[in-house]
Amino acid sequence: MSIIGWIVIGALAGWIASMIMGTNARMGWLANIIVGILGAIVGGFIYALLTGADWAAGFNLGTLIVAIIGAIILLAIYRAVAGGARA
Repeated sequence: MSIIGWIVIGALAGWIASMIMGTNARMGWLANIIVGILGAIVGGFIYALLTGADWAAGFNLGTLIVAIIGAIILLAIYRAVAGGARA
């Protein structure tokens, strides 16, 4: 997948995850992209560990869901490390 694809998936996944976690008002578009891309990496790694499947597959609904779950995990970890403060 191209870097543009990672940015698009990252932006979408980060935005959806921030909406779910209630942090969208405090996050800008760049933070959403970064959280989404890192979430895709974390979610894909966890998915690969659990299933043994390829975690760097092309864009489809499954990869978007895995990226969203990974971004939610990252936001939850940030919230826990920040002492329960809203991210």
